Amino acid sequence: MRTMGYHGVILSRPISARPARRRASPRVDYETLADLRYHIRRFLRIREEAARAAGVEPQQYVLLLQVKGFEGRRPATIGALTERLQIRHHATVQLVDRLAQRGMVRRRRAKLDRRGVIVELTARGEAVLRRLALHSLAELRTAGPALAATLTRVIELDGTGRPRAQKSQEARYS
Repeated sequence: MRTMGYHGVILSRPISARPARRRASPRVDYETLADLRYHIRRFLRIREEAARAAGVEPQQYVLLLQVKGFEGRRPATIGALTERLQIRHHATVQLVDRLAQRGMVRRRRAKLDRRGVIVELTARGEAVLRRLALHSLAELRTAGPALAATLTRVIELDGTGRPRAQKSQEARYS
């Protein structure tokens, strides 16, 4: 049924005398979200400090890690690295330029598409990356449980911001 509104606007349904029911907005567990953000930021800050102490910028460390992470799976192209770093193409190129100048990565042309550039680690880049990765793993063993517990709390929230109801013991083992 179509009706005409106050200002001559055609409405698809008549204006009701009752106010529309508002849906209850979901409850947000700000405490758990704040804890999650704290644990992530703390881990990243420690990683940033370790990268700088090793003589590279944090983004350079992340680029080295992504190049190594691509090994054996797919070529570490500028485009693929841009996606993994979540930065702009030109910023990836600048990171690669700086690391190449320092002898930590090298570029080579792709065999199939000569326009493509593949980034590879050098022995020097591998050595810096290995030291930082070992430090990251040690930090994760220390701070990881708190981060994992907080992440689990966030994941286990239902749509109302409350923990999901646990299944009964009988339902779990039947």
